Amino acid sequence: MTLAGDPRWSEALGHLPDYLGSHVRVSLSALALGLAISLPLAISVRRHPFLRGTLLGIAGVVQTVPGLALLALFYPLLLALASLSLNWFGAGFSAFGFLPAVLALALYSMLPVLRNTVTGLNGIDPALTEAAQGVGMTPRQSLVMVELPLALPVIMAGIRTSAVWVIGTATLSTPIGQTSLGNYIFAGLQTQNWVLVIFGCVAAAVLALAVDQFLALIEAGIRQRSRPRMLAGVLGIAALVIATLVPSLARSGTRVMVGAKTFTEQYVLAALMSQRLQAAGLATSTRQGLGSSVIYDALASGDIDVYVDYSGTLWANQFHRSEILPREQLLTELKATLAKSNITLLGELGFANAYALVMPRAKAESLGIRSAADLAARAGNMTIAGDYEFFSRPEWAGLQKAYGLSFKAQRVMQPDFMYAAVNSGEVDVIAGYTSDGLIAKYDLVVLDDPRHAIPPYDAIMLLSPKRAGDEKLRGALQPLLGKIDLPLMREANLRAAGNDATSSPDSVARWMWERIGK
Repeated sequence: MTLAGDPRWSEALGHLPDYLGSHVRVSLSALALGLAISLPLAISVRRHPFLRGTLLGIAGVVQTVPGLALLALFYPLLLALASLSLNWFGAGFSAFGFLPAVLALALYSMLPVLRNTVTGLNGIDPALTEAAQGVGMTPRQSLVMVELPLALPVIMAGIRTSAVWVIGTATLSTPIGQTSLGNYIFAGLQTQNWVLVIFGCVAAAVLALAVDQFLALIEAGIRQRSRPRMLAGVLGIAALVIATLVPSLARSGTRVMVGAKTFTEQYVLAALMSQRLQAAGLATSTRQGLGSSVIYDALASGDIDVYVDYSGTLWANQFHRSEILPREQLLTELKATLAKSNITLLGELGFANAYALVMPRAKAESLGIRSAADLAARAGNMTIAGDYEFFSRPEWAGLQKAYGLSFKAQRVMQPDFMYAAVNSGEVDVIAGYTSDGLIAKYDLVVLDDPRHAIPPYDAIMLLSPKRAGDEKLRGALQPLLGKIDLPLMREANLRAAGNDATSSPDSVARWMWERIGK
C-alpha cells in the first residue's frame, strides 16, 4: 500500500489541527511568560555580580532537570494549591494540562534569555553609557534608548535558543494532559505505530525550524538595521500563529473529552468510545498517555469526561485499600465509593485486564514454574521488567509480601517493549497484562497467583460528575457495556501491535465495533 493510501497517514493528518494548534498555544504562552520574567530579572541584576551569579546558577540548575520530570513536578504542586484555594476561597482551578505545562516550560525557557541579556548589556562599551549620561540621560533613558537597542541582537539570539527548547520540550507535556505534537509520539511508541512517531517528530522539528528561521530574520534585521527583514520575520511568525491557532480554535467548543492511559489497550478503547460518541452526533477530543492518578483526578475535576479504568487499580491505588475482595463485592464497594465523589460507574465492558507475572512458556516449563510461589525460589537469579508505574504500586508490594519475591534486578520499560525483551531473553519475567495479545504472539505464559495477591481488574467505564446526567452520552456508550470479552480485547491488542495499515487505534476500534455490532 502506498503512503497516500495508508490510513495511518490520513488519521495523523486528521489530528494535526488540534495537536499543532495546542502545541503552538502552550509554547507561545510559556515563551511569553518566560520572557516577561527573565528580561526584567536580567536587567535588574546585570550590575550586581553576586545576584547575577545566583540567578544564573538557579536557572542553570533548572535546566539540568529532565524536561519530563519538570513537567510532571508541577502537576502535584498545582493540585495541592488548587485544593487549598478551594478550601480557603471557595474557588479552585485546573491543575491539569495547560497550566502546569506553561509554568514548567516557562522555567525551562529562562536560562538562554537571562544569560544572553546579561551578556549583551554588560558587553556594551562603557564609553557609550558615559556619553549617554553626559548628554543628560537618566539611567532609565540610557537603558531604553542606548543599552537595550545595542544588546538586542544578543538578546534575540537567546530568545531563538529558548523558543527552540520550548517547542521541543512541549512534546513531553502529553502525560500531564496537555495536547501537543507529543500525542503522536507517545501514542506511536505505545502502539508501535512508527508512522505516528515519525509524523510527530517531523512536525515538531518543522515547527521549531520555522520559528527559528523567522526569529533569525528578526535578529538579522536588528543587526543590519533592515526593516524589511524584521518585518518579514514578524509577519512570518504572525502568519504561523494564525495558521495553527485558527483551525484549532475553530474545532473548540463543547466537546466530550475522552481520556486514555499509557498503553495500547487504552488508546484502542478511547478511539472506540470517541467513534461511538461521534456516531451519536457528539463532538469529541482525546487526552492520551495519562498516568493512573492523573487521569482519575482529571475525571473528578471535570477536565476529562469519560475513560476506562480497572477496578483493582482504583481499589488499590486510588483508594489505598489493601483487602482483596471477591469480584462482585469489589465492584459494589467501588461503585459506592466513586459515588461519594459524584463519579458514575456506568458499567463493566465485559473483560478483566489484570497485572500478572509472565515469562516464556518454554522457560517456565523447563524450570517447573507454574505460579508466583514456584518463581520465588528462582527469582534471586532473575531480572524482572515492569511498566512505568508497576514497581511503585501496591500490587507489587503485595506480590513481594505474599510470595517473598526478590529479583536480581528490576527494569522499567515501555509496556510493548517489555514483551519483546522477555521473548528475547533480555529479561526473565515481566509484569504483563492478562488481556494483551502479545502473550499469545510470543508464546508466553501467565503465572498463577494462588494467594490472590493481585485484586480483580474488571474494565469499567467512568463518567465525570458534570456528565452524570448526560443521557445522550450514556446512550452512545451503553452498547459497549458487557460486549467486549477477553478474547476480543486480546485480538484487538494484537492487531494494534501489528504496525501496518490496519493497526492504528482508530482502525482497530472500527474493527471492534463491527464485531460487537454482529
